[in-house]
Amino acid sequence: MINISESAQTHFVKLLSQQAEGTSIRVFVVNPGTAKAECGVSYCPAEAVEPEDIKIPFDEFSAYIDAESEPFLVDAEIDFVTDQMGSQLTLKAPNAKLRKVSDDAPLFERVHYFIQAEVNPQLAGHGGECTLMEITDDGYAVLQFGGGCNGCSQIDVTVKDGIERQLIDLMGNEIKGVKDMTEHERGEHSYY
Repeated sequence: MINISESAQTHFVKLLSQQAEGTSIRVFVVNPGTAKAECGVSYCPAEAVEPEDIKIPFDEFSAYIDAESEPFLVDAEIDFVTDQMGSQLTLKAPNAKLRKVSDDAPLFERVHYFIQAEVNPQLAGHGGECTLMEITDDGYAVLQFGGGCNGCSQIDVTVKDGIERQLIDLMGNEIKGVKDMTEHERGEHSYY
């Protein structure tokens, strides 16, 4: 589930040695599964451990995760790195904003996950977003674009050379292409 590097474990042991006996760490996600998801690590006094918490034991301490955060922390990594700028604790949780779906999940869920995890972060740089509306019986993913993508002159390139190509590479035996159902009319909503 969570990989805590040796250097991060050593760092936590040092920090916990200055806390009350029985204090552990807690790894959590605030607003899990949303665009505003934020991950964190905090001290967890013994009296703050809940019965439904998931305990991850290490040699000299334990980490706790609340049940709600658990699926969003799959493949998370905590590291403690030192470079010429100093030292810092890093936490990478690729599934914090969106729960990872399994390879055998329904096609709609897998395409939706791809859109949210891969496409929307790229579109966000232009103030845009994309929503999967449906998958047609003949294998086309129908998308609705919003924000900066609505009215963008490069939308055809984004759809055909970007999203469609990637989806066909990943799911070519199930997806034939992508269709854009957005009305891309010039107006105040458009990105120029």
